[in-house]
Amino acid sequence: MLGEQVGTLSGEMTGIRVLSTDGGHAVTEASFQGTGTLLGTAVKDMGTYESVLQPDGTLFGEGQGISMTEAGETVTWHGSGVGRFNESGGVNWRGAVFYETAAATFARLNGIAVVFEFDTEESGKVSASLYEWK
Repeated sequence: MLGEQVGTLSGEMTGIRVLSTDGGHAVTEASFQGTGTLLGTAVKDMGTYESVLQPDGTLFGEGQGISMTEAGETVTWHGSGVGRFNESGGVNWRGAVFYETAAATFARLNGIAVVFEFDTEESGKVSASLYEWK
C-alpha cells in the first residue's frame, strides 16, 4: 500500500550513451542531476541508470545515485523500474528505490522500500515523486 510522499525531484539529463546493441537489445546509460526534497530536507541529487529495450518496446532499468544536503549529509540509493515511452518523446518510469545512509536526517529511509514515478521529457527535463511503500 502506498504511504506518504517522502520526496520530490526536478532537474535535467546530463548525459546519455549507448552501451551495447548486441542481440538487438539496445542498452543505454543515462545520467541526471536535480534538486528537490527528501523527508522535507532540501537535497541535490545525481544518478545514473542503465536501460535495456525489451522486445515489447518497454524498458527495464537499474540505477544508483546520491542525494546531498547543503550541510554535507548524504544518502545513497539503488533502484530498478520499468519504463514506457510517452507521446512527448520521453519515458515514464515506475519502480522502487532503496536507500542507505548514516545521516540521522535520513535514517528513516534505511530498510524501507520507496516507490517512484520518474518522468523524462524529450527536452531532457526530469521530475520524480517518491512514496513510502508500506
